[in-house]
Amino acid sequence: MKKTFSPRVSGIEISGIRKIFEAAVPGSINLGLGQPDFDTPQYIKDAAIAAIQEGKTGYTGNTGIPELRDAICEKFKKENGLTCTPDQLIVTAGASEALHIVMQALVSEGDRVLCADPGFVSYSALATLAGGRPVGVPLDNNFHIDVERAKELMKGARLFVLNSPSNPTGAVEPKDTIRAIVEYANDCNVTVVSDEVYEHFIYGKEHWSAARFGDNVITINAASKTYAMTGWRLGYLAAPSDVVGQCLKVHQYCQACATSISQYAAVAAYTGDQKMVAVMRDEYRARRDLICAGLARLGFKFPTPEGAFYAFVPMKSALTQKIIERGVILVPGSAFGANAPEYTRFSYAASRENIQTALDRIEKAIRE
Repeated sequence: MKKTFSPRVSGIEISGIRKIFEAAVPGSINLGLGQPDFDTPQYIKDAAIAAIQEGKTGYTGNTGIPELRDAICEKFKKENGLTCTPDQLIVTAGASEALHIVMQALVSEGDRVLCADPGFVSYSALATLAGGRPVGVPLDNNFHIDVERAKELMKGARLFVLNSPSNPTGAVEPKDTIRAIVEYANDCNVTVVSDEVYEHFIYGKEHWSAARFGDNVITINAASKTYAMTGWRLGYLAAPSDVVGQCLKVHQYCQACATSISQYAAVAAYTGDQKMVAVMRDEYRARRDLICAGLARLGFKFPTPEGAFYAFVPMKSALTQKIIERGVILVPGSAFGANAPEYTRFSYAASRENIQTALDRIEKAIRE
């Protein structure tokens, strides 16, 4: 039997990041994974255990439990200066599902979806799966969005995906850039999808939620990075009610609801003690300084990351491959778009000890 597959699926590749992990040599130090190496705080675990013991293990409402949606609304008010009601939220299986259902609900065949190039690997793939046409928005020499070029590309587009702080570059967009993108997008009838999962990991800059500057914004976030809860798969989207109504249709049929236990854990995360978030941020900053100083000593020049936990470094692909073979997992820039084939992403979501060992191995690879 001859098998045929959807052009939407045939037109994308398995994540380049996953390919690197599969090819890693035994004993490798992982500077490729975009995952906190901290454990989920105990009070969040305790809330999940209590939910299990209390039998809160069934389906929840499609949009999420009321307690969690109330907590997210309060979080938006306190941390982001946004006014949001529970009916403007959908709790999802991570930010990834939120991105997926937004693309499915808003993108029609052939629609242009704008996203930074280099940018997070999922954006262009999800746009393609929705029948859209991803278009890269160029960045300047410091990895910030070229606003004028973005405006030129905006006309006739359907979505603009904004990610600040950025994966893979670590850039944090300033207030004026975010405002300009949102306002110009509104003039062009373009919806801005603002992925803010790294909002709490910023070093010396300030985070600005795009929804502060217009009603044409869908905000996507998650507990994953902020509370070291990646495996709990708990994210959400906030949007105008009409957008939520259409996204909910996709969510109902592909997911039904986020895991009940994770939702009760997330209530504790958002309403409980936030001290651990600052502890993680400060540790990431120390790790950033360590890896940037080490790479600079080895002769690499690149913008200092302003947020998230990635450094995006100019590096020949042959050297990247050599370093991987010497036991340091890195992700080539080609995984993040067409504009960065001779770059490499370093994740510093790893211990200082592992970062230093990785730097020693990189130095040996360079000198061999």
